[in-house]
Amino acid sequence: MNGLFITFEGGEGAGKTTVLQIVKEQLEERGLKVIATREPGGSVIAEKIREIILNPEHTEMDARTEALLYAAARRQHLIEKIVPYLEDGYVILCDRFIDSSLVYQGEAREIGIEEVLNINLFATEGLMPEMTLYFDIEPESGLARIHSHQGREVNRLDQETISFHEMVREAYRKLAAREPERIHLLDASLPLDAVVKEAGDKIESILQKQEKR
Repeated sequence: MNGLFITFEGGEGAGKTTVLQIVKEQLEERGLKVIATREPGGSVIAEKIREIILNPEHTEMDARTEALLYAAARRQHLIEKIVPYLEDGYVILCDRFIDSSLVYQGEAREIGIEEVLNINLFATEGLMPEMTLYFDIEPESGLARIHSHQGREVNRLDQETISFHEMVREAYRKLAAREPERIHLLDASLPLDAVVKEAGDKIESILQKQEKR
């Protein structure tokens, strides 16, 4: 595959979606072929699964059902969008991917990271991003941002306790420590311009490596 697959990860309110859109515009201005997408979602079928997973009324959803639905949406997104665009040489900026399932379902839902990883490796046939940017922020600060953002989508995760979100953050930090070559931790509490610059610098470094191949 000739393209580049980069994922943006973080807890609720970390600002990753905002940074992703700004970085996309910056890369497009340089003449690169770029596409922004998201999970769960990114394709018609996957977006319909997203509606089921994140519906605030679906409080009775079992944790394993949730994990399987995420994996199903991921598979559909992968074959419909990610793989074709990679083959066409695009830089793909994806808002969440497999790491979200590992931390939210594997750790915070207490299913087990390895169990959730195995489900997702089946769904993705082992395809992983070449770079992951993890936007790290205290859960209290992230949730405060959400509550002040009137236009943001309200979803089922917003109903979770602060301890749930603290578990998510701790799991992300563990993953970043375990895979430092792929996962790069960014301080999302910094001003937006500073976070955008750091994200851009990280992406520039992998673009330069790709050019040398």
